[in-house]
Amino acid sequence: MDFTECYGDTVSSVAVAARLGCRKRVRRLIKRGFSVDCRDNRGWNALHEAAAAGSKECVQDILSSAGAGSSHGCSAYVNSLTHEGESACYLAAQRGHLSVVRLLLKSHTNINQLTNDLSCPLYAAVDGGHKEVVEVLVSKGAEVNRTHTASCWTCLHQAVYKGHSEIVRILANLCNLEALDDHKISPLFLAAQYGQQECLEILVNAGANVNTQAADLATPLLIASQEGHQGCVEFLLDHRADPNIACSQDWPQLPIHAAAEFGHIGVLRRLIAVTDRVCDRGDGMVSPLYLAVQSHQSKSVEMLLREGYSPDAQDCTHILGVRSPLSIALSCTSNKTNSESVGLLVAAGARLSEEDWIHALATDKSDLLQLILEHKWIPRRETLTRDCSASHHHGKTVLKLQEVRELLCVALNQVHFTACWLPLLLKAGLEPSLLLQPHMLEQADSEVINYLLEFVNWSNLSPALKHILDRRRAKKTWEPSPHFDSIPCLSHMCRLQVRLVLGPDLLMRTDVVQQLPVPSPLHCFLKFRDIPEASYTHSPTSSPLSNRIDGYHSTHQHRHVL
Repeated sequence: MDFTECYGDTVSSVAVAARLGCRKRVRRLIKRGFSVDCRDNRGWNALHEAAAAGSKECVQDILSSAGAGSSHGCSAYVNSLTHEGESACYLAAQRGHLSVVRLLLKSHTNINQLTNDLSCPLYAAVDGGHKEVVEVLVSKGAEVNRTHTASCWTCLHQAVYKGHSEIVRILANLCNLEALDDHKISPLFLAAQYGQQECLEILVNAGANVNTQAADLATPLLIASQEGHQGCVEFLLDHRADPNIACSQDWPQLPIHAAAEFGHIGVLRRLIAVTDRVCDRGDGMVSPLYLAVQSHQSKSVEMLLREGYSPDAQDCTHILGVRSPLSIALSCTSNKTNSESVGLLVAAGARLSEEDWIHALATDKSDLLQLILEHKWIPRRETLTRDCSASHHHGKTVLKLQEVRELLCVALNQVHFTACWLPLLLKAGLEPSLLLQPHMLEQADSEVINYLLEFVNWSNLSPALKHILDRRRAKKTWEPSPHFDSIPCLSHMCRLQVRLVLGPDLLMRTDVVQQLPVPSPLHCFLKFRDIPEASYTHSPTSSPLSNRIDGYHSTHQHRHVL
């Protein structure tokens, strides 16, 4: 049976009159002998209807009629319950009918009677925000610390949740401020979670613990940071909330992680100033950069880097299963904001590992490599035998020796995609002789070999390399450009000399060639723009990135080219 919907044919005449607040009709029906205790399909009698309607006069007359026999009969009647366990006092309190509540209290209603769902008159009044009713019930001894609902909330929990600050002010002086629900969440925690700042201030000023922790170890400061309630965050920090309490059982999550993950920039800025920087690089910790990158919050990434957080952070392989923030960003570059994060991290000097280079080179897409080369400078060959003393060049971070080694190692193991990455690396200033390795000439496509040879003096290749090319030519797996059979022309030799003198990095990546005292038509020639790029002819890889990385590790050979 539905105990919430009222069926009209089950309601008594007295109850209908009480619902309408028609006192004369109620009196007339009672005098004619109609029962005041006849119930409808919900278990409601005339007293329930009068109390819910807020008709004090009807309640008075109905109670007088019910108590005509004895005071015991009146007490039983005033505490009669609906099928949902609701008393007349509950229905009146729920709707804020103050005068009816007072009258029922004088008639000895059970002030703490629980409904089937564990509510009570005080909880109902709190939920509805009926301050005067709450005051009356509390003054008459209503139980304030009892738990209600399946979640074990107290009246103070509910008042805070609904944001009824005046009721919170009343209850804060009477209730247990540290009462916990089934998740060990206190009323103050709720205030922080739902941004009820006025309630939060009342509770803190009443002495509630600002560093209370829920069952999952979350603090009010963490939840306020997660939800972006900046006013609550400011107030908590100003009242001794600790931003360095570990708020997770898995790893030491702090409020700053929540702000970074959800992109609440104002909150993040405030927390950066007060959070211990051990979370940035400390062992066993996790930099907030990881969370910012993982949740595609490029604004958070930008702010953390600007405030001095390390782009490399700490290795979190054993905690999160990833080596660095950059490795997360590179694995999700289909997302535009993650591409932004890649640019921000690389520009800030994030170190590229072998696995990172795989993301950029083991693909038929060139976007990622282009993005990296926008922010990374490939140093000249003569500096590759040592780590560069200059960390920046022309506003870009210079690749370290180990990074270049790993780049070349991955490149020579990803010959399948050479047509995609080779033009980019050569135009970024990579010395082409570093790629003139036996493996490259044995495995690369014909067009790729021709493109690479255009950047060198093909007439003075080593005998071993010439032998490889001759063998491929005989097997018809390489078709050389016609001019490779002759000595390089003077113009090409001059171009190679200019490249040598200026350095491939300056020649290919700056406008220095525009300043040379040569005719303007030679500018494109000096930048090798007359050479047609090799086209990628293989079918796009359908294997996921993880498979490509696993495949790389299983077939990887270290090729010592430096």
